[in-house]
Amino acid sequence: MQLTQMLHSAADTRPNHLATVDGDRRKSWAELRKRVGRLAGALQTLGVKAGDRVAILALNSDRYTEYMFAVWWAGGAVVPMNTRWSAAENVYSLNDSQATILFVDRHFAPMVSSFRDQAETVSTIIHLEEEEVPEGMLSYEQLVTDHAPCTDAGRSGEDLAGLFYTGGTTGFPKGVMVPQRALWYNNIALAGMAGFTSDSIYQHTAPMFHMADLACSGAVMMAGGTHVYVPSFEPVSTLNAIEDNQVTHVLLVPTMLGMVLQHPEFDVAKLRSMTHYLYGASPMPEGLLRQAMALLPDVKFAQAYGQTEMAPLVSILNPADHVLEGEKAKQIRSAGRPAWGCDVKIIDEEGQPVPRGTVGEIAARSPGNMLGYWQQEEQTAATLVNGWVHTGDGAYQDEDGFLYIVDRMKDMIVSGGENVFSAEVESAISTHPDVAAVAVVGIPSEKWGESVHAIVIPKDGVTPDEQSIIDHCKDQIAGYKCPGSIDFRTDPFPLSGAGKVLKRELRAPYWEGQERSVS
Repeated sequence: MQLTQMLHSAADTRPNHLATVDGDRRKSWAELRKRVGRLAGALQTLGVKAGDRVAILALNSDRYTEYMFAVWWAGGAVVPMNTRWSAAENVYSLNDSQATILFVDRHFAPMVSSFRDQAETVSTIIHLEEEEVPEGMLSYEQLVTDHAPCTDAGRSGEDLAGLFYTGGTTGFPKGVMVPQRALWYNNIALAGMAGFTSDSIYQHTAPMFHMADLACSGAVMMAGGTHVYVPSFEPVSTLNAIEDNQVTHVLLVPTMLGMVLQHPEFDVAKLRSMTHYLYGASPMPEGLLRQAMALLPDVKFAQAYGQTEMAPLVSILNPADHVLEGEKAKQIRSAGRPAWGCDVKIIDEEGQPVPRGTVGEIAARSPGNMLGYWQQEEQTAATLVNGWVHTGDGAYQDEDGFLYIVDRMKDMIVSGGENVFSAEVESAISTHPDVAAVAVVGIPSEKWGESVHAIVIPKDGVTPDEQSIIDHCKDQIAGYKCPGSIDFRTDPFPLSGAGKVLKRELRAPYWEGQERSVS
């Protein structure tokens, strides 16, 4: 269960096969391994030792893949940073992870320059571009050119592969400690279940810091296929890249798919090379799924459900289960069956299994389990219980083993495939001078699945302005976490016997008439 084994295997057995395509840059598997080894040598020269954290803040590129494998080769652990986070959130994750080296591209170099003095442990910043390197940063290409490969550190099994930051219930992001074996297992399982082979051409369209893309990246890596990169999602460039590179496998979260299909320049002919379409991160609206399947009748659709704590696979809805008519048509509303090697049970509040058809919390265990949350023993103990990850998602399992998600136990909103923990948003809003109390909930959104909605109790004698509260948040948290709408009230929030705000009561009016209380 050594992640660099995939790279060595592909380079040994398919040395001249195309490994990466990024614009005009094309690398074979042999060339890719050579570059990764040299970059690993540079990292060790810069002081990277076993388990050291090395971060990256960048858009998608072939160098992102090289970074990941070079860090593992050198013995370190990756810290992929969310490109939509604010500077304050990025500083927090760097300091919390105690990252010593940071890779950055031209898009984020100005942001890094603005906060580099606040990143207490970062001693070296490496600029990913070939253009002029900003003062105080090292040249990526120069490091690759100037250094010889080091010996592969051979990290594997329980060794830390990376810290993957996700929203926190305390108002701060928390680092999920993912071991080598967790990613290795997910690569094997997804490669087999989603049809990746050595002839597959996978396009990185979803952000590479996201676990969903990492799983697909590992699957095509395990199979020895080809990686194609677009810097970030944009409907027209995504379509053109699929056509130009004859891409076979694509991962688009439902929001992205909707934007592609509804774009004035959408042309189904550009997708003729596609054989597999994967979706996940948030549920697919049934109408959108039916539209896509009608437009692409020869494409195999597969949905993956999971979370960072499982690195990420929990279940998969296979292509064969994407049935639109007859008794089995209900399955497309499900999150599929448990993935290969993953055990799933539905439990009550005492942790006991409930009968089939009864709603409870999804608990899962597999070789993909996290080690825990970085320096968060209490949160680790609450989530990882006797080897089972408590997902926080409410669901039932039918007699055929399909999972149907109907609610969310954790105070979390999923908007456009991004997880937003209400506590983070409430923390930001609470510092506004006109706010006495605030509760944040997810409400239905046709475009995003769910949108962030705040309910505010103003301080006596003031009338807050909605836009001023939203602008106040933007200085502290990522834009996608900021409320899209705000309601004001004077009545106290409904409370439980323990004094907790009853979010379900606050959410209920917005979800009235819908089959479930999450999207």
